[in-house]
Amino acid sequence: MGRAGIERSGTASTAAARTPSVLWTLGLFRNELLTTFRRWRTLALLGVLAAVPILVGIAVKMETSGNSGAGPGGGGPAFISQITNNGLFLVFTALAATLPFFLPMAIGVIAGDAIAGEANAGTLRYLLVAPAGRSRLLLTKYATVMVFCLVATLVVAISALTVGALLFPLGDLITISGTRISFVDGLGRALLIALVVAASLIGVAALGLFVSTLTSSGIAAMATTVGLLITIQILDQIPQLHALQPYFFSHYWLSFADLMRDPVYWDDLVKNLGLQALYAAVFGSAAWARFTAKDVTS
Repeated sequence: MGRAGIERSGTASTAAARTPSVLWTLGLFRNELLTTFRRWRTLALLGVLAAVPILVGIAVKMETSGNSGAGPGGGGPAFISQITNNGLFLVFTALAATLPFFLPMAIGVIAGDAIAGEANAGTLRYLLVAPAGRSRLLLTKYATVMVFCLVATLVVAISALTVGALLFPLGDLITISGTRISFVDGLGRALLIALVVAASLIGVAALGLFVSTLTSSGIAAMATTVGLLITIQILDQIPQLHALQPYFFSHYWLSFADLMRDPVYWDDLVKNLGLQALYAAVFGSAAWARFTAKDVTS
């Protein structure tokens, strides 16, 4: 056999070896998704997230009826005073209401349980005995958490859009800048805002995954992640820490409101996404370093 034949044979062998590896990775990812979204805990979290827009919509509707159409007061999350004029604003209000606590708490629970929960259940060692590999398993876990970020955000947005359409009128809407845009344009911005909110949670997901590699207790990992989340948000409200606050992962979360300006203000949005990418890189690398060197006994 000539040199060309040997090279072709080697290439074919490499491709053949890579195909089962890709199939195994996809199968592992599919299994993780099914396992995560079949758990009662996950369904309960999604149910709570879906209930928040319902409660907000009903509260605004009742207050509006009580005030004889005067509209809600100026307090509450951003956009809440506009809900009675256009139900689409309930999407923005619901995301603003859930982003500081409910959404990141849900992400913290899922991410914190990703590795520690397997160790606590005694299944982590068996996953590693299978041809998964620690790096591949960790990436699969993180990808699953990011899918949950997207699903959780869309659950809030879809629930809010449904309730807004049932309780309030829909139509053209007024941006923060005072310009009028069509309902279709507003719907497109609502989808973009939902995607930005989901992307704003990847830093929390990486932090939770790192914490999950430090312990074999799923409850401890979840509690620690949520505790860190609450602590960071408290620190973000202390004026004396203004020099550090731009580096907190939650500092630019509400910058998605800039997507409702005309033209859109991109500065804080770019800072937010860049900060989330930085947190994902730092804590993702820390999780990989810890997990690949960890002595797994359970």
